[in-house]
Amino acid sequence: MIINNGRTGERGAVLLMLLVVITLMGLALGIAGSSWSTLTQRAKEEDLLWKGNQIRKAIGDYYTTAKVGGKTVSTFPENLEALTLDPRMLETTRYLRKIYIDPMTGEDWQTIPAPGGGIMGVYSASNKKPFKQNDFIDENKGFVGKQTYREWQFIYTPQTKTTSGNTTDPKKSS
Repeated sequence: MIINNGRTGERGAVLLMLLVVITLMGLALGIAGSSWSTLTQRAKEEDLLWKGNQIRKAIGDYYTTAKVGGKTVSTFPENLEALTLDPRMLETTRYLRKIYIDPMTGEDWQTIPAPGGGIMGVYSASNKKPFKQNDFIDENKGFVGKQTYREWQFIYTPQTKTTSGNTTDPKKSS
């Protein structure tokens, strides 16, 4: 003989409630994962800006440092390794303590060849869309509105002397 105490409906309600709780937890974890991904990308973006600017500055320092007979010999580094130990100098000269990796890809930077040889800049190989679209420092004003990190190019542009002795940016003197 089967006795029914009226509890068969409670089992279904508990299972339904458990299913709702699991679904809500999944949604919450999905939102948290998305937020974490955004925070991580923003941190990498800030790191990209800092490291790219450090490399651009190091290329500029390399370009303006070497002197032969009291005269500056302006050459671009052959590679990023030359920024950690300048082969042109007798004494140890370092413009970077180490070669940074591209924060967006975790791999080597892409280099921009200089006219006449060497490298004059770097950029990331990442095709992700940047969060930052404006409010850049002067050296990075060209990054405004760029659609990918690949378009953020950290290029050292040598200053040229005019006849009055003032320095000008060759891009602006046209």
